[in-house]
Amino acid sequence: MLSEEPRRRRWWVHPIVSQRLQKGQFHTLYFDLRHNPEKFQGYCRMSVATFDILLASLRSGLTFQDTTMRRSISPEERLLLTLRFLATGNSFASLHYEYLLGISTISGIVCHTCQLIWQRLREAVMPTPTADDWLQIADGFYQSSQFPNCIGALDGKHIRVKKPPHSGSQYFNYKQYFSIVLLALVDSNYRFIIVDIGAYGSTADARIFCSSRMGERLRANQLALPEPRRLPGSSASAAPFVIVADEGFALSPHVMRAFPRRNLDDRKRIFNYRLSRARRYVECAFGILSNKWRVFMSSLQMSPQNATLVIQACVILHNFTRIHDVPSEPEVAPFPTTTSVGLDHNPQGRPGSAGLAVRELFADYFISPEGALSWQLNSIRGTRR
Repeated sequence: MLSEEPRRRRWWVHPIVSQRLQKGQFHTLYFDLRHNPEKFQGYCRMSVATFDILLASLRSGLTFQDTTMRRSISPEERLLLTLRFLATGNSFASLHYEYLLGISTISGIVCHTCQLIWQRLREAVMPTPTADDWLQIADGFYQSSQFPNCIGALDGKHIRVKKPPHSGSQYFNYKQYFSIVLLALVDSNYRFIIVDIGAYGSTADARIFCSSRMGERLRANQLALPEPRRLPGSSASAAPFVIVADEGFALSPHVMRAFPRRNLDDRKRIFNYRLSRARRYVECAFGILSNKWRVFMSSLQMSPQNATLVIQACVILHNFTRIHDVPSEPEVAPFPTTTSVGLDHNPQGRPGSAGLAVRELFADYFISPEGALSWQLNSIRGTRR
């Protein structure tokens, strides 16, 4: 069999690409954008000041040496290109014509920058919570949603991806498309506390949580949770600190889910209403994430490994911008309307007696004079205040 000769390149640098320094979008637009803060915010999804802070944190990892053959791409251009990809979801081919960089070069820059964002900023914007951090998170949930002893809202989001080759149905989810899962614990400021990224789309949220490091540490009592404390104004026994989740997760002493929807009395409906008011924060955090970083509005045309890097970077940038770019108006979280995976997907079977007892404790508190809200009965009955 005759071996084929290697394909010869027609150009060392394509004539169009060779005009990058004169006509590339970075060189023609970047400095003008910096003098127009509103346009810069729309282009990069962050303010000029926040961009500069981010660039200072990443500069050493984005700086490469010039050679006799060509000048290296500047850290500013690398970061701007990556942010534009995350903010729009434009294909690498589209960015090729905008920035006049090779498609493979753009792919390498985006993946390297996303990985660097995760490595450099994770400890700063998403540190491992301490006991004091959990207490602050619980206080935030009590002030905003009136759910005491709550240390986070838990849920999973399916991120659409291109079907990986030879993967069968591993990535095919119950929504009938291919995905990997972002499992997240969120506080009342819509910030991510702990995330697990990259599980197969065919895997149920509960199973992902059980096998994640977060779930394993929770079961082993290694999350540095504070000791149980009494609910505000209550003389009953102390209640543990809990995570609120939907019906797709197993009930346990530290994970609360709603009562089943059949034969509900007012007491159980009030508990479900109060739990939903706290759980909505994770739904809204996913909505804010997708609305700001619109790469999630369409399927990620890359391998699951690179898609994981993109998701990690967006999670970090979400927290980073919420710390440095304070929203001008308070965000009102809508009442959750999404449905969750059914109970048949719960790998742990029936809830244990300890989890049931904790849920009953909260349910009794929410109808007591100390824990009741003046509007909760009207809300569950669908009447106006």
